[in-house]
Amino acid sequence: MTLEIIRDMLGWCIIVNWIVLAWWLLFFIVAHDWMYRIHGKWFKIAVEKFDAIHYSGMAIFKIAILVFNLVPYLALRIVG
Repeated sequence: MTLEIIRDMLGWCIIVNWIVLAWWLLFFIVAHDWMYRIHGKWFKIAVEKFDAIHYSGMAIFKIAILVFNLVPYLALRIVG
């Protein structure tokens, strides 16, 4: 596997992961009440805690995209 293939794969991973993150955010905004009702059946949590969990999850996911996809991609762009 060449560096070019790895760089292209990381580029596609960035795109796919940002689409997943955007979908999560959009779904959270549009279907918030429905999501809370579904999760409320499984877990007894307040709405504020539910929102904080999702907001934190999105933040961690975004940081993971940056650290594990974008930084290696940029490093390979600079090297190659």
